Amino acid sequence: MIKEIIVVEGRDDVTAVKRAVKAELITTGGFGFPKGVMERIKAAQERCGVIIFTDPDFAGEKIRKKIAAEVPGCKHAFLPREEAKKDGDIGIENATPKSIIAALEKVRTESTDKRDEFSQVDLIRNGLIGNEDASHRRDELGKILGIGYGNAKQFLNRLNNYGVSREEFEKALETL
Repeated sequence: MIKEIIVVEGRDDVTAVKRAVKAELITTGGFGFPKGVMERIKAAQERCGVIIFTDPDFAGEKIRKKIAAEVPGCKHAFLPREEAKKDGDIGIENATPKSIIAALEKVRTESTDKRDEFSQVDLIRNGLIGNEDASHRRDELGKILGIGYGNAKQFLNRLNNYGVSREEFEKALETL
């Protein structure tokens, strides 16, 4: 049983997550957030903590940012895009229980303190920006570190704000 409450986008996501783990869930109902949902998420965060587990797409990222901006200290789980795809659709509901469990095992807490451990120099030096393979390398590294895929700016932000250590970063690069 996961002690935090998992926030997902819709009912199909709830079904998929419940196939994988025992947990309490809150649905956002998409980007619109029906009345009272944000208050429930805030109350859940105070009571036992929240894990934001949204779809690995543009809308999912917007929902994640909206919640994180209003509810500090949330944990984040990221599902790799290819593990969320089915018939051209991307979503948590398409993932296998094994993929969902793996994503939840790599949960990260967003830091409220600004960190500058990593810079663009690290991204350039390690082929994460500035070459034709960079997007793929960020995607693979994001899977290993459990911070998901992001463009260069998002990826750098996640490295600094999700508590990735220099040692963890270097070790993950070796496995690439």
